[in-house]
Amino acid sequence: MPADSKLLTDAQALKRCALFSDLDDDDRRLLAQRSHRRQFRAGDYVCSFGDPGQSMMAIITGTIRISRPTSKGKVVILADLPAGEFIGDMAVLDGRERSADCVALTNVELLVLDRRELLPFLEEHPRLCLALLKILCARLRLADERMADIGFVDLPARLAKTLLRQGTSRADHSRPFKLSISQTVLAEMTGATRESVNRQLREWQRRGVVDLKGGWRRARTPRSRETFALARTRHS
Repeated sequence: MPADSKLLTDAQALKRCALFSDLDDDDRRLLAQRSHRRQFRAGDYVCSFGDPGQSMMAIITGTIRISRPTSKGKVVILADLPAGEFIGDMAVLDGRERSADCVALTNVELLVLDRRELLPFLEEHPRLCLALLKILCARLRLADERMADIGFVDLPARLAKTLLRQGTSRADHSRPFKLSISQTVLAEMTGATRESVNRQLREWQRRGVVDLKGGWRRARTPRSRETFALARTRHS
């Protein structure tokens, strides 16, 4: 690909990232000049907890799972980030080690912004700094909510919130949704055991809240939606 064409394509990729969407075209091209692309296959570690953090990465294609190992050898899944999101923001800002594992769920392509290039750019663009702070605050609020849930909210509420969060990111609120998430992953998302997740799903299936055939689907009846809403908000 010719250099000019690649630069234009990288600038367009930055425009699709929420953080950089409000930059003007010249600034995006300038930032694209300071970036480079990397590709990973499904299952590859993009970065690991404790690694040196010298770059931030915009997700061009694919999905990356963010997780954190615990002292007991378990894993807590924090988020699945699709194209248009970015990773590595905390480490690139403070220059410390990575705070989580980032694994490619699918084949992914990233636009990498090195710390030595990004920090001077941020200093010259205060509006971009504010946009980054706003996104960081949103992520911290979500992390605080999840920590509070794991510490103080019972499993039905945590599981309902997780299913609804995953479902509303993939489907219309007014329609049933189907999720192909394993019970092991749901356990890692909710800070529970696979066995307890299985028991709760079976109980919801008995009550007609979910259908476990071929995935988990929100039932079509108002009663089922209310059951999920009740489980989600009772201990909020």
